[in-house]
Amino acid sequence: MKNMNIDDVDIETLVEVAGVSVDLDLPKAERMIEVVRQMNGNPYFFKCGKLLVKVGYSDTPVTFDQRMEDYLRTI
Repeated sequence: MKNMNIDDVDIETLVEVAGVSVDLDLPKAERMIEVVRQMNGNPYFFKCGKLLVKVGYSDTPVTFDQRMEDYLRTI
């Protein structure tokens, strides 16, 4: 799914990200499994209102929060 073109995805088949909720007390591996389960097995595409979003992941110890903090410092 990560190699799918965003133009080939039907937004109506995607999960609304606002409805995804994960227990942060779970271990990291279990949180990841829960996110994939709630996203119907597709962690690469979701919808946010009327927007279709494609996500990429990298194998790095840097967290999303750290990346966002770094980004926000640049604007």
